[in-house]
Amino acid sequence: MRFHGTDAILKPKGPHITSFPNKAGVAIIFALIDEIHRNKQSLSDIDGLIGDGDHGINMNKGFQMCKQRLVADTDDMSGAFRVLAQVLMDHIGGAMGPLYGSFFKAMAKASMKADPIDAGLFADMLTAAEQKVRDIGQCQLGDKTLLDVLAPASDAFKKNLANGGSFADALDAMSAAAEIGREATIDMIAKKGRASRLKERSKGVPDPGATSCCLILNTMARTVKQLLADA
Repeated sequence: MRFHGTDAILKPKGPHITSFPNKAGVAIIFALIDEIHRNKQSLSDIDGLIGDGDHGINMNKGFQMCKQRLVADTDDMSGAFRVLAQVLMDHIGGAMGPLYGSFFKAMAKASMKADPIDAGLFADMLTAAEQKVRDIGQCQLGDKTLLDVLAPASDAFKKNLANGGSFADALDAMSAAAEIGREATIDMIAKKGRASRLKERSKGVPDPGATSCCLILNTMARTVKQLLADA
């Protein structure tokens, strides 16, 4: 299945920029809202193969509710992530509401009052989100969950920085690792959620949560790189 918006990673066009304003980062959340909306049916189609078939529909519901609240309730990226987290935790059932709610709440907390947002701070946001997913989901690598995308993507971002890469380079590394992580879930046996009941029959299909996480991280990378170019 083809997903919209995951191919083109924008390249910075101006001088070497290392950060972007927290206020400008609201664009990240609006980009995520649009990306989930475009892919709601594809995500639900995948979920229908090993789950309830409503992952994309439910995610889109939460993100659209967030969109309605953002205009009045926030003026920076951290605040927007906080609004999104609360909506997902309050209105999206199953495992994904708490997992993604905690994911975005951790990102909001890690970046609160930080301005501008640089690569080190973004690394802290990824670390915080990963830890929350581990805690809330009680999952490990190889369980066929969104952690199989988030953990290697976060590691790739931080390793690229440690090796002297720029913010944009690290975002590229994160995106590449996210794609590899999503593909890796195809051959995994689900150990969490409804899909775990299928045991061996859960193989052959990418995990829906891993797929949406890949979309989310790729959208973040693409949008942050545009923010760096515009800064």
